[in-house]
Amino acid sequence: MPILAGTDAPIRANANGVSMLAELAHLVRAGLSPRAALAAATSAPAREFGLTDRGRIAPGLRADLLLVDGDPTTDITDLRAITAIWKNGHPVDRTPPE
Repeated sequence: MPILAGTDAPIRANANGVSMLAELAHLVRAGLSPRAALAAATSAPAREFGLTDRGRIAPGLRADLLLVDGDPTTDITDLRAITAIWKNGHPVDRTPPE
C-alpha cells in the first residue's frame, strides 16, 4: 500500500507548505525513513495519480524544486531551511512585499 503525504490545507489550522513539513516529520516519527517520507510527498503521489510530468528530478519534467540548506534525506527537519523555490522552471521571488 503506497503512503501518500497530505495535509488537507487550507482547512482549520493547516496552512499550505508548513503543514506539509509537519506531516513529513510525523511520517518519520511514525517509522518511515526520511527518504520514504520525501517520496510520499513527491514521486509516490505523482505515480499514483498518473502525473508523469512531475514527482522526480529528470530531464523534461516540471522543474518544481525546493532547495534547502542541509540533507533532508538524513534529517527531515532540514526541509525547514529553505534557500530557494523553483516553480515551473522559474525561481520564486520570496521577498516580502513592502
